[in-house]
Amino acid sequence: MSSAKLDSCLNEWRSAIGDTFVRTEPAILERAETATYKTAQRIPAVLSPATRSEVQQCLHIANKYGVPVYPISSGKNWGYGSRVPPGDGSALIDLGRLDKIVEFSEELGYVTVEPGVTQKQLYSFLRQKGSRLWMDATGSSPQCSLIGNTMERGFGHTPMGDHFAHVCGLEVVLPDGTVVETGAARLPGSLTASVNRWGVGPSIDGLFSQSNLGIVTRMTIWLMPEPDAFEAFFFRCPDHASLPELIDVIRDLRLREILRSSIHIGNDYKVLAGLQPYPWNKTDGKTPLGPELMAKFRSKLGFGSWNASGGLYGTKAQVNEAKGILRKTFAKQSGTLKFLSPKTLRLAKKFAHPFRMLTGWDLNKTVELVEPVLGLMQGVPTEQPLKSAYWRKRFEAPAEMDPDRDRCGLLWYAPVAPALGHSVEALTDLTSNILLRFGFEPMISLTFLTARLISCVVSISYDRDVPGEDETAAACHDELVRACSERGYYPYRLGIKSMNQITEREEYADLLGRLKTALDPQGILAPGRYDPRGSAVSDPILERS
Repeated sequence: MSSAKLDSCLNEWRSAIGDTFVRTEPAILERAETATYKTAQRIPAVLSPATRSEVQQCLHIANKYGVPVYPISSGKNWGYGSRVPPGDGSALIDLGRLDKIVEFSEELGYVTVEPGVTQKQLYSFLRQKGSRLWMDATGSSPQCSLIGNTMERGFGHTPMGDHFAHVCGLEVVLPDGTVVETGAARLPGSLTASVNRWGVGPSIDGLFSQSNLGIVTRMTIWLMPEPDAFEAFFFRCPDHASLPELIDVIRDLRLREILRSSIHIGNDYKVLAGLQPYPWNKTDGKTPLGPELMAKFRSKLGFGSWNASGGLYGTKAQVNEAKGILRKTFAKQSGTLKFLSPKTLRLAKKFAHPFRMLTGWDLNKTVELVEPVLGLMQGVPTEQPLKSAYWRKRFEAPAEMDPDRDRCGLLWYAPVAPALGHSVEALTDLTSNILLRFGFEPMISLTFLTARLISCVVSISYDRDVPGEDETAAACHDELVRACSERGYYPYRLGIKSMNQITEREEYADLLGRLKTALDPQGILAPGRYDPRGSAVSDPILERS
């Protein structure tokens, strides 16, 4: 693209949304081009529209000059690319100024938001309202966008943990600036726009999830009524061999709806990274952390090789009944089952020694991790899990955490598996071996996305200030993609590094290509994002530090 053409485009964007909100300063662009792994994509400008109308104008101008644009909500997509587009030369459309909570219903349990609304903002709003509704929170930053996470099909911790399954009424700006609404919201004067996902006829909501077919500027999110009773369970497996049986047991409990929430299972490396930085003083500065030393940490801090947690929700009688079934079921398994309520946690913190004597559970060792997990199960966002991004840094995570700024190395890959113990074991063995072979700790979390499907989120965590680690992490990631795909374990979402590494069936890719051509003939909206044809995707790992 000629500089004269770009300059003309920038001038029109400035006229449309104001000089202040078209940023081209080198420091601003460099920050936008920085992720938690090596990237080389160049961004010519960062646009910050404040309204749907301004988003439309930005797209009209982009089409006029053929300048590609890439929308972000909060840009905190750490581990998957942060704010960086898949391809080179796209201007960012930062939707952070579209931050209104448009509508709220206590009676019907929903809230309608714009893409700049964060987890923290919604949580504060509900508290200020004195609402008895809970949001579903993810383990990412409280400053992350609700719409951004939902559009990537993210998940949380409560019975409404599958985020995309609990939204409706999308307002979408198409690449040519046209606005469409989905579900019953497209029917003039509909009384059910916020509660009816389907409307009548074909449902198109899914076309805008993990795609580059439109920009979602408004969405209704369903909320969960505060239950009469809530309690969490924690189950600790003493050894790796117990994992398949644990998976099969939890699958059965979920299928029977005794457990109704998202169930999370973390391995020992994942738990340790949530509690402390890398133990450099115990390893003589060597990496990765070996199994013998890890066994000592498990014993000292009181966690298992695999550690499951989930919430019990309902009336007091329902929760007590579920606890009884869990006690009976897990009594047959190798491991330790504990229950914890918010009230019990407060007492345990106040009377730590008596609590340990009565229960055999020394919460002092793990309260820094257990307390925020308990909060997440009640829809309380927290920054605590973000500390694990600093695992191999030589300094403590700062109060204001920013993994991009602090050069934390983080690459996530998230293959999914059927909820069968032997299949999950094969996947975790495969991914663990690959990470250890490349010199990284295999931090793995498993989540029951449904009763039948499990996501395995694998963290490649390192220090970008160590020479060569970016390249090693990139090679490790690519090997994960190759090995998992060969065995049929495909991811539930992609980062910008893997957008062109997953092969789809030709017929499906052709259909998506035809839709993209019809809606975006110039290809100006997020080129390369979830595009099976791989258009405009570069692999710049070796091109720039």
